[in-house]
Parts: sequence; C-alpha cells; structure tokens
Amino acid sequence: MKQLLILSGKGGTGKTTVAAAFIKLSNTSSFADCDVDAPNLHLVMKQETVPDVKSFLGMDKYTIDQDLCIGCGLCYTSCRYDAIYVKENKYVIDDISCEGCSVCEYVCPADAVSSKTNIAGDLLLYKSDKVFSTGRLATGGGNSGLLVTEVKKALGRRKEEGIEIIDGSPGIGCPVLASMSGANLVLLVTEPTLSGFSDMKRIATTAKKLHIKTAVCINKVTSDLDNVNQIKEYCYNEEIPVVGEIPYDKEVVTNINKGMSIVDTQCIAGEAVKKIYGNVLDLMM
Repeated sequence: MKQLLILSGKGGTGKTTVAAAFIKLSNTSSFADCDVDAPNLHLVMKQETVPDVKSFLGMDKYTIDQDLCIGCGLCYTSCRYDAIYVKENKYVIDDISCEGCSVCEYVCPADAVSSKTNIAGDLLLYKSDKVFSTGRLATGGGNSGLLVTEVKKALGRRKEEGIEIIDGSPGIGCPVLASMSGANLVLLVTEPTLSGFSDMKRIATTAKKLHIKTAVCINKVTSDLDNVNQIKEYCYNEEIPVVGEIPYDKEVVTNINKGMSIVDTQCIAGEAVKKIYGNVLDLMM
C-alpha cells in the first residue's frame, strides 16, 4: 500500500476533516491518527470493536526513597528542570516535570534516588475488516515522536493495493517528523490566513528537505482571494501541486458535530473534497 500523510502546520485548518473524508472515499483497510496529543479521528470514524490497549513506556522517571534520603539537597540544587520540590521537609520529585535525565541519581551520596517505569501514554489498535491505529499521550508526557512511530508500526506492512491514510499532528515538532517516515505523499491542508500560510511554508520546507513529495489543498476559501493567490503563487514557485480548494461551508460544522464526515451528506465542501481526492490519487500513481 502507498501511504498518504495529511498534515497542516497548525491546528484548526481542517486536516482531520479532510483525512476522515479521504478514509470514507478510499474505503481503505488501514488508517491511523498520529495526533497523539489530541487524537480525535475516532470521533468521526466510529469503531464498533473494542480496541486492544497497550501501555506506551516513555523514558524512566525518578523517585526518592525517603528512608535513605539524608536531606543534603544536592538533587534539589542540581535539577535543571525544577522537578524537585520540598514537601513537609522532604525532597520529592514531580513526575510531570521530571525529564528522566538521571542527574539526581548521579549526585545523590546516599543512593536514595532510583529510576522507575514511566507509562507515557497508550497505544490503541482497532481490528475488524479494517485496521485503525492511534495513541494517547499522557498529560505532560514526553516521547511523542516515539509514540507516533509505534502507532504507525502497529498498522503492520500491508501488501495489498490501495492507500494507507495517516492523519498527522499539527505543528512542526517530533510527532510530525516521525509521521513523515515512510510517507509516499504529504498533503498539506492549509487555510487562507496569514498564520495558516506561514505554518504551511514551514512544513513544506521540512518535507522538501526530507525529499518527500508534497501537495497542497486550501480549505475554508471565501470570496477574499488575496491569501489564496499568495498560497498559489508560493506553491507555483516551489513546484508544489495545488490539488484543489474547499469552500467555506457551514454544513461542515453540522456534520462534524453529528460525528459524520463531510462526504456522508450532500454539501459543497464534500463535493470539493471528492475532486481533491481524485487529484491526490493521480499524484500517487
């Protein structure tokens, strides 16, 4: 299967809305939500099966054995993350602030500090005639890029024809870079705003440096075409195909609030997405 990764550069552009529509249109047997900080693809892609849930282990955290602690304070003064605080005259390590660097263990003269297993989130795998993989990062959890890698690995290597659709994370951080691995095409969903255009350029530049084929679709298009034209001009100069525009459509919100994709009903945004999907398929041939 060829892998289509859908990204946005920023939140709120309609990335997941487009991903859900593509999943319905393609009838793909394999898809994933790699936005592990705030996954929501499952809200539209209703799953009838109970997922297999597996704990995702991040970097170890550290704890202080109060029976061994001599109260010297070396761990407290050495922690660059301010993860150690005083409670009832005892030094305590805050799990959320701790980055697992092990400096506290290294400086402790009483061997009172030790590592402990850290559950940084969950991996969820839905299996039926389709395979849907996603993950949930714990509050304050790190290693989001590693969790994204595990989410993609859980899909397995499928040899049948068709496309595998990955709903990526917004932004330009570790989860995005991890989701790009193995992608045959990155579709950037942008909006005709200054921030949308700016963030789209950042992710397009990243994809280019990684030598990943990229295309753009412009969402929420209104009669004000100034920013739309700027986006098109940038894409033309960078030789990035613009596969279509999605008009601003109030029916999109109605569908999403009902837990439906925009191609589940008749609406102008849904019709535009159908054409964009066809153009994306042509690029992936």
